[in-house]
Amino acid sequence: MTTHTSADTFPRQYARTLRYTVGAPRSFSVAPDGSRVVFLRSLSGADRANLLWTLDTATGEERIAADPAVLLGGGEEDLSPAEKARRERSREGSAGIVGYALDGAGKLAAFALSGRLFVADLAAGTATELPAEGPLLDPRPSPDGVHVAYATTSGELRLTRVDGTGDRALVQPDGPNVTWGQAEFIAQEEMGRDRGHWWSPDSDRLLVERADDTPVDRWWIADPANPDREPAEIAYPAAGTADAEVGLWVLGLDGTRTEVAWDRAAFPYLARVHWSKGGVPLLLVQSRDQRVQRTLGLDVATGATEVLHEERDDVWLELFQGVPAWTPDGRLVRISDESGARSLVIGEHTATGPDLHLRSVLAVTADEVFFTASGGAAETDPEPGWVAVGRISHDGKRLSWESANGRPFTSVTTAVHAAGITVRATAEPDLPGTLVRVARDLPEGVVVDDIAVIASHAETPVITARPVFRFAGERRIPAAVFLPTGYDRERDGLLPVLMDPYGGPHGQRVVQAHNPHLNSQWFADQGFAVVVADGRGTPGRGPAWEKSIRHDFAGATLDDQVDALTALADEFPLDLGRVAIRGWSYGGYLAALAVLRRPDVFHAAVAGAPVTDWRLYDTHYTERYLGHPAEVPEVYDANSLTGYAAGLERPLMIIHGLADDNVVAAHTLRLSSALLAAGRPHTVLPLSGVTHMTPQEEVAENLLLLQVDFVKKSLGI
Repeated sequence: MTTHTSADTFPRQYARTLRYTVGAPRSFSVAPDGSRVVFLRSLSGADRANLLWTLDTATGEERIAADPAVLLGGGEEDLSPAEKARRERSREGSAGIVGYALDGAGKLAAFALSGRLFVADLAAGTATELPAEGPLLDPRPSPDGVHVAYATTSGELRLTRVDGTGDRALVQPDGPNVTWGQAEFIAQEEMGRDRGHWWSPDSDRLLVERADDTPVDRWWIADPANPDREPAEIAYPAAGTADAEVGLWVLGLDGTRTEVAWDRAAFPYLARVHWSKGGVPLLLVQSRDQRVQRTLGLDVATGATEVLHEERDDVWLELFQGVPAWTPDGRLVRISDESGARSLVIGEHTATGPDLHLRSVLAVTADEVFFTASGGAAETDPEPGWVAVGRISHDGKRLSWESANGRPFTSVTTAVHAAGITVRATAEPDLPGTLVRVARDLPEGVVVDDIAVIASHAETPVITARPVFRFAGERRIPAAVFLPTGYDRERDGLLPVLMDPYGGPHGQRVVQAHNPHLNSQWFADQGFAVVVADGRGTPGRGPAWEKSIRHDFAGATLDDQVDALTALADEFPLDLGRVAIRGWSYGGYLAALAVLRRPDVFHAAVAGAPVTDWRLYDTHYTERYLGHPAEVPEVYDANSLTGYAAGLERPLMIIHGLADDNVVAAHTLRLSSALLAAGRPHTVLPLSGVTHMTPQEEVAENLLLLQVDFVKKSLGI
């Protein structure tokens, strides 16, 4: 890690380094022959522009494969609106090379810079620009390394040769709102799928998404600070309204086109596409209510599909990275809640038991499946928040854990694996950053760290996080408590409390790592006892825990914040007469909800970018948890904030970026209008030009300072 400047304060450093991610290695791939590891990293913790790097697994030597400053001649990046939106969907705040794709041999990488196409010869260490129509998105080499397919902002999917010749449109939009080869909004924002085209293993054809967002309602995002500018038009599928129409086609390089057939009326969501060498292409499609999904096998010659597996759930079905997939001998690999636990299933065999909660599949080899998991049966876990990488034989009889520190259950680890090489990234609570090791499998299957550590250039934080992990209360709610640095109970007594949750689906905050807790520690160092609690609905505790919030955001998630607070007060110096709460996005919703519904517990709140009316949030997320608003309008009324406006008795600050196209500013304006109509004083802080990520350095820094000032004044500190 690199050092920081002596003038740094935590808020400034935290904002400038994008939460200490700048300079850290990321986006790892292993060449199929195991000869190299490919990754992204900037040159320092102060430089947001990522370079493409390789590591030679024979020598451990790192080498730059592509430098955007050289390729762009030192000029600034010029991002198209489509690329900016794509980065917003993926919460990408860095610059330079933010993504790449490899050919089948792992010798050629393709990537976009400023909407232009570049390829890197990873063996030679050279990079060149290819002639291409732009601005372009998501370039991907064919497995044989001859072609690169790429999408354009005009909706085309184009093809060019790596030798710089033959650039042509493979398919062009057949309507004004049609795109080919790009993932639609819902896939990017809610399904974790950012791809829209997939090469065949033989490089002779592609599977290509066609999306038509004509049916989707149009919203307009204005910039009130610049009234001379036209509002930006976006297609936003709000709960209960139409989604984009999504189909899939097989496109041959010779110009042939075959539409893929499945029951799109019953299963409109295309969630996953998988096409491995030697395997039938797999599609995972979901019903709109997400209670039924099918894994389909595709006949690429005819476009016909066959149902390989159908799964049903009375509540909802989750999506996972890495599945469905094939084992080399033709067994289906998936993650399922059918047993009551979230288990790994290989063929007809459930390979893991209720003691594990599966999170993703990382790799499938001839003998093993690599996966990430947490504790399944919470009562057996000594501490919350661990995520480990395991490897299990196909029959489930041989399970081992990947660990850099010998303690896989007191850290957060993920990995990539191929050709007997494992790249393992481990974060621990008492060490800043993430340690990335490259290891080689021994013949007997034991992993030794015998190759290299990939250096991190991320800055060392100016403060140290000191989380104390607990299971709180009868429900054993995962929690982390932070006290001011140097706190002495006899001297300092009880402390005002700041609850700092996300508290909702897909947002685990209590993790066995250091850097994710720095923000909470900084707030603690301002004189608070900070409590982070992951109540029902948050990941990592089993299907029943996550699904218990069905139709009940406003009850279950708030109740668990209260229960965690009161339980932890038995052990920690929490002044329950001075309790504030802050949060962003779902955490902002929860913070506002807390002072509206439980003013007896919460005495002030800061709500950042809160969802205040769930009818204004998108289809796939909202309907999964709350149902369809036309079918259960009472559920939406009970879980939205505007109906509770008259109950505000405590200070409330609402913060919202006016350029936010995920949780639009209308959420805050509607709540503010309801509060005004009820005669309830409150504070609104609008952020001109700011999106949901608040990437601007000065804005992010000052937001922390303003929140502390507001909370202290509100609590009389």
